[in-house]
Amino acid sequence: MNLTTPTNIITYFTMYGILGVDEKAQLLKTYIWLNYWWQNEFVNWDPVQCGSKMITLPRSMFWGPDIVINEFMDENTAPFVPYVYLYHDGKVHDALPVRIVSSCNLDIYTFPFDVQNCTMTFNSYIHFAMDIQILLGRSAENITLNSKNVITTTGEWELLEITSYKNESGQDKSDYIDALIFNVRVRRRATLYVVNLLIPSCFLITVDLFSFLLPPQAVDRSSFKMTLILGYTVFLLIMNDLLPVTGNSIPLINVFFSLCLALMVTSLLETILITNLLNGSADFSPLPHWIRVIVLQFLGCVVCLPQKTKETKRFEMPVVAKRTANEGPSDISGSGAEGRAVQELRSLGKDLQAIRLQVEKQMGQSESSEEWIQVGFIIDRLLFGLYILFISVSFITIINIWVNSYSS
Repeated sequence: MNLTTPTNIITYFTMYGILGVDEKAQLLKTYIWLNYWWQNEFVNWDPVQCGSKMITLPRSMFWGPDIVINEFMDENTAPFVPYVYLYHDGKVHDALPVRIVSSCNLDIYTFPFDVQNCTMTFNSYIHFAMDIQILLGRSAENITLNSKNVITTTGEWELLEITSYKNESGQDKSDYIDALIFNVRVRRRATLYVVNLLIPSCFLITVDLFSFLLPPQAVDRSSFKMTLILGYTVFLLIMNDLLPVTGNSIPLINVFFSLCLALMVTSLLETILITNLLNGSADFSPLPHWIRVIVLQFLGCVVCLPQKTKETKRFEMPVVAKRTANEGPSDISGSGAEGRAVQELRSLGKDLQAIRLQVEKQMGQSESSEEWIQVGFIIDRLLFGLYILFISVSFITIINIWVNSYSS
């Protein structure tokens, strides 16, 4: 009746369902029961005389507030309610279901242990605060409690809390539009992703870790690791539909999967290097002194593989053959048959000397090969320790981030 008096719109809602989240489009889909109350100063009657305190009438017969949700991004497909409640003192109660598709700044970095905080801003579309004031009809705690009692969806998302606040502006009421802001906090249920994604990945990386116990010089170890990488790749392709489409940040679980795959590939490359070192050690040049000091003496003690003590093996020619080979023709006495025997012994002594030289050469090569093999075992043990250390630090860091995010 007086245009200087603002109309107070009392509003509250009950969340009936959380329909889902679209990470790529940054949308939250919910279903709410919305209630508006306001005073119509032009309608009243005597409830005693008329016999009723309230009546339902078509909403098209009355003025209604142009309250909108700023984050609304799609058409409301909820059923249309054609009536409103009208009370004898002029109060109007408008209750209607609303399917809200609202924009939300989703942070999926801690997926699947993420908590999303989405905003719903209720305000008039064209009326300023001097015309329409929006007030909260129920406390935020009451709204949260009622919503948790009636909510029916038990899918991926869980309602945590609904809070509300108003921007109290000190400006003139003709300069701004009054708004009531709700913050809806929802948390993803992570059981499905833990069972289907994280636990199998941990199993596979554990199998890859224990594959270091296989003999490094055997071909079965590299074949086993290649099969494991292939299986893990197929697993990621199958489970790709469970992963969220990347929004404004890369989820930590993608880093986790990439880390697992990188560790498997690194362990395969290490196996190839060690296998090549062990199988080709016979063709390598003698071990350099600096490698002998750093790897065999220092790193060998670090990884509990000390250098083996060398056993001196001396090959002596038979005494008779050696003596016979050194004797000259002047010492030969006897018949012609004995002379031929001496010649045979002298020839045999030369052959034994050649055999001795060859054996000493082979023993030198064998000693060099054994040193290279020892280097291979030490490097394999060292990389195995570094592998365990890197896995432990990485997994503990990722788990701490997830736990802190989920507990907060």
